[in-house]
This record gives sequence, structure tokens and C-alpha cells, in this order.
Amino acid sequence: MSASDYLASVRDRDWQQLESGTLRVAMISLGWWTREQAIPAVEDAEFCETTVLVSSSRKKATAAGEGIPSVETALTYEEFTDGEATDEYDAVYVCTPNALHLPYAEAAAEHGKAVLCEKPVEATRERAERLVEATEDVPLMVAYRMQTDPQVRRMRELIAEGAIGDPVGVHGSMSQQMLETVSGDAEQWRLDPDLVGYGASVMDLGIYPLNTARFVLDADPVSVTAQMRSVDEAFRDVPDQHAAFTVRFDDGTQAACTAGQHAAYTGHLRVVGTDGELILEPAFLGQPEQTLRLHRDGRRLEVADGRQDVMRDEMTEEFDYFADRVLREAPIGPDGDHALVDMRTLEAIYDAAETGDTVRV
Repeated sequence: MSASDYLASVRDRDWQQLESGTLRVAMISLGWWTREQAIPAVEDAEFCETTVLVSSSRKKATAAGEGIPSVETALTYEEFTDGEATDEYDAVYVCTPNALHLPYAEAAAEHGKAVLCEKPVEATRERAERLVEATEDVPLMVAYRMQTDPQVRRMRELIAEGAIGDPVGVHGSMSQQMLETVSGDAEQWRLDPDLVGYGASVMDLGIYPLNTARFVLDADPVSVTAQMRSVDEAFRDVPDQHAAFTVRFDDGTQAACTAGQHAAYTGHLRVVGTDGELILEPAFLGQPEQTLRLHRDGRRLEVADGRQDVMRDEMTEEFDYFADRVLREAPIGPDGDHALVDMRTLEAIYDAAETGDTVRV
């Protein structure tokens, strides 16, 4: 298949094998992301539906479920962990602050339920290892939504087919105005080291170019360097209001990435090869129109995404992929072992920023 044919088929679900079926999902934590992205995405999905909502109070969970016909039950966190209403859902979506992923994933595993856990899988490498071990008997997928994005999957295929020659460099960036777009004030969990983990920007944003580069290159990090700084008072407890880091992969490719929680709302991923380059922009933040471009031999091929709501469609793809794998009892990825590579890399990046050294992963 030619490069232009690859780009033309960008909307195909190359992963789908399921023809029918419904995975019933319990949503754990009802923050803005769950309410405004995950729940609407599941409503648009073909193979799953939201049946249970779990929050700090039944009142909050009940209110969030108004207008969603598929929702059957509202639970508190305690009621969920105690095992109430386990016959009303098949899987859970864990979208709590990072350091609270572990207890709810553990509870879901004890109830025999599949787990879709938001990235990063936990706040620290040690806690992530405990989570992966606790869920070894149930399906665990970590929610790297870019891996089910059709354009990202085409990037991976094009690179594997040699469309840009041998990959040599990756440039990736993601930034946002967190205090405006996420919570509107400084009192939020991404600024609390006890909840977020190592830091605010690389843990939350830099992980997107890091993991997406891993996916499209089919390669893993071997060493990193990093620089970080925090300037504003709101970021006094975290080291990385702004961050830049480099990654050397086991295929020899090198990546240079930036992330910032107090910068323009933007993102991109560029993979440069010996014979051309692939560019996905804007990327990661779900901004339409997302465009994939291939530059080679003086030619420019591109495909506009064509989606009215990129973020919701990325999330819908992710949930339907999860349902496809769980309902067919098929191997699932990105799984816990995959996520642990990121956790080791994140730990190394923060160590490198603190010491000024190149740190092996």
C-alpha cells in the first residue's frame, strides 16, 4: 500500500473484530474529565455503556447520572469498594487523582472486573508496580488514548513501512493553561505532590509525547536528561511548571520534548527520518482539525482529521477498543507492563532534572 493510501484509510478501525456486544462500565470519580469527556464518549460508543457512577456521595453521583438512560446505580467510593452493585457493571474506568488509582483498581480486581485506568497508571513507580500486580488476574488497560487514534496508528504503520526512512529524531510538545482550563484556581490535585506524584507537567502532559513516541517508533527508552523550573506561586510544591527532556530509545532514535502547565494550549508530534518526516499537529489536546502530514522527496501528503470533536472521538475509540478486547477475552494493550516502562522513565526524568545527570531507565 502506498503512503497516500495509508493516509486515505486513516479512519479505519484496524483493531476491531467484535461485531456485537455491550460492556457495562462503572465510572470511578466524576471530575470534569469523566463528566465532559469520558461519559459522552461512552454514549457515542458502539460496544459499551455507562451503568454505574461512583463518587464521594450518592447525591453527586445521582446528579451526574441525570439524563443518561443507561445509568442504573449511583454509589459512594466506600460502597464500591465494599462490593455493592457488582452485578450491574463488567468493567471500571478509574479517573481519580494518580495516587488514588491503586485502591480502586485493587477493589475492581477483587470484584473480578476489568480495569481501564487513566495514565499515568499511578503516582510513583512503586505504587504502579503494586497496581499491576494487584490486577494480574483481570484485564488491565492503561488509557493512552493516542494509541487508538487512527492517525497515530497510521504514523506507526508508515514508520514501520519505511515511509520516512530510518527514524532518527522526535520532537514532541504539550502545554496548557492548567489553572484556567482545568480548575480555575490553584487548589487542585495536580499541584499536590501527595496526589500527582513526581510533578505536574511531565506526569500529566509530557507523558503524551513520551508514550506516543514509544508507540509510533515501537521502541522503549534507555536513558533520559531533563531540565525543569517552577516560577509562579501556585507551582511552589512541584518542580515542573515548565519542563524539557530528552529521551534516547533502544532503536537509536532520540527525542526532544517539552511540557508546560502554564503555557499556550497546543501540542505536536514530529518524527524525522533519513528520507522524510511525519507531523501530527495539533496533537494530544483534541483540537480540531488535527492533521497528519508526510513530507518526502519534495512532496507533501496530508489528511485532515475531519472530526467535529476530536477529543470525544479519541475517547470513543479508546472505550470501544477496550470493550472489543474485554468482551472477546483477547490480549489487551497498552497493558500494565507497558505502563510500567513509562513509570520508570518518568522517575528517571525527574531524577535527571534534580541531579543534572543522564539517567538510565
